[in-house]
Amino acid sequence: MAAKVDRLVVPRVSSGGEQRSGLRAGTRSKRARFSIPARLVTAVLAGLLLYWSGPPRELWWLSPVAVAGFVLAVRGRRARVGFWYGLLFGLAYTLPLLGWLLDFLGAQFGPWPWLGVCLVQALFFGLAGAGAARVTRLPAAPVWQAAVFLAAEVLRSALPFGGFPWGRLAFTQTDGVLLPLASIGGTALVGFAVALIGAGLAESVSRSPWPGVGVERGPKGTRGMVRLFAVPLCAVLVPLMAGLAVLPTVGAGARSGTATVAVVQGNAPNVGLDLLYRDEQLQANHIRAARRLAADVTAGRVRRPDFVLLPEQVGSWGPQRRDPALRRIAQRIDAPVIAGGLAYGPNGELSNRIVRWGADNGATGEYVKQHLVPFAEKIPLRSVAGAVSPFVQRFQQDMTAGDEPGVLAAGPARLGVGICYDVAYDDVFREAARAGAELFALPTNNAWYGRSEMSYQQLAMARLRAVEHDRATVVAATSGVSAVVRPDGSVRRSTEQFTAETVVADVPLRSSNTVATFLGRYVTWLVTALGAGAVLSTSLRRYRDRPSRRAR
Repeated sequence: MAAKVDRLVVPRVSSGGEQRSGLRAGTRSKRARFSIPARLVTAVLAGLLLYWSGPPRELWWLSPVAVAGFVLAVRGRRARVGFWYGLLFGLAYTLPLLGWLLDFLGAQFGPWPWLGVCLVQALFFGLAGAGAARVTRLPAAPVWQAAVFLAAEVLRSALPFGGFPWGRLAFTQTDGVLLPLASIGGTALVGFAVALIGAGLAESVSRSPWPGVGVERGPKGTRGMVRLFAVPLCAVLVPLMAGLAVLPTVGAGARSGTATVAVVQGNAPNVGLDLLYRDEQLQANHIRAARRLAADVTAGRVRRPDFVLLPEQVGSWGPQRRDPALRRIAQRIDAPVIAGGLAYGPNGELSNRIVRWGADNGATGEYVKQHLVPFAEKIPLRSVAGAVSPFVQRFQQDMTAGDEPGVLAAGPARLGVGICYDVAYDDVFREAARAGAELFALPTNNAWYGRSEMSYQQLAMARLRAVEHDRATVVAATSGVSAVVRPDGSVRRSTEQFTAETVVADVPLRSSNTVATFLGRYVTWLVTALGAGAVLSTSLRRYRDRPSRRAR
């Protein structure tokens, strides 16, 4: 008899819990069964939708829908089952997202490097699935599910071998209403907003009389419906309203001046891995294009820029930093030339650098790439890495990473620089802005990846960084896509892939900083702590409840 009374006082809460859903005590809600095949299909379709939401497509609104499918697939399952649904979602997302790896390495190494990277990345989505499944029964579940998704994303951006932040939720939003939130909380806040909307949509579906997913009977009357849908509607509407509220402030910072930049895209042969042995051609193409620019400036056909920006890996320098060709170009144009290349230090250390070449005094400023590409610029597990990386034989030593922000004098501007892969990480341009950069530059070499989506994915990251720190951003790519990005994230000028082009444009300078510049890292820590804390608390509660279940 006592057991019956106990069950009446503390009703059993299902995955759609009557108490949490807003149903009255004593009112039964019969939840329709969401079958295993339906969950499997939902997980795969959701992963594909997330891929389709990203660049070069402008389908940003598909990202929350994709997260909604992810949450519906794992909702109400045990954590270990949620892991497998999350893994499937991750594979469906990363396999097409990183298809350029197959284009790059497939001819020599087959699909294995591509599959290996995608599987490792998918494991983190599996962790997100396990965590999201575990926090389903918490009050305000969409908040915790979104935090769990972002916590797994932050973990993926740090591990293993320095992480791989490619494909973060925020990078799908460069044409969407949530992009302005980057100026408040960086990638973490934008990604959290996307995930929160998606989790809210999933919660709305689960509380609706949808066949096979939602409840079959729910509360009647206006008050009951308001209680039922209050949480999911807030989860959907609050991020959207916040993005619209912040929109008027984006790109509205006070100017500290204007600079004229010339971006030189000298082009590169579309030969994939063979580019490893085309250094001289790559460098010659860009020297030739820069000389054409110098001739046009001298003849008055092109206005004189304040500085010239060349891409990554268009030079090669010893410890003395001598490059007569670049120095002569700087002298002819009477403006500094900013160029990327491989450089050796006094002790033989190799690094990927950006060097400023002045008209009178040669190399006068440098930046060393901080985030090195695993299995390319640094080789973990070198003894076995030759099976998946062509760079093991090309570089007999690992490159040395930098640890200082890059801020170079470029005419009237203080230029904050990052190199290629750096742009995926939050710290590089944040620290450059904090160090006084008024303008951002991203030299890169994407010729390895052919006419794939990789360059467009990277450009989206540069656009987000522009909004995040209210800085115009200039991208110089060997073979495209080069671009001039305004502080509001819009693209003013861009080039085509595998063409030789030079873009001369005026760009605004900014000296004020955004909230994200100073507080963005704390938003990341907070969201990560919320997600990890929610999973930990539910796991501890589940562990404490086990003895009572066995006693019954």
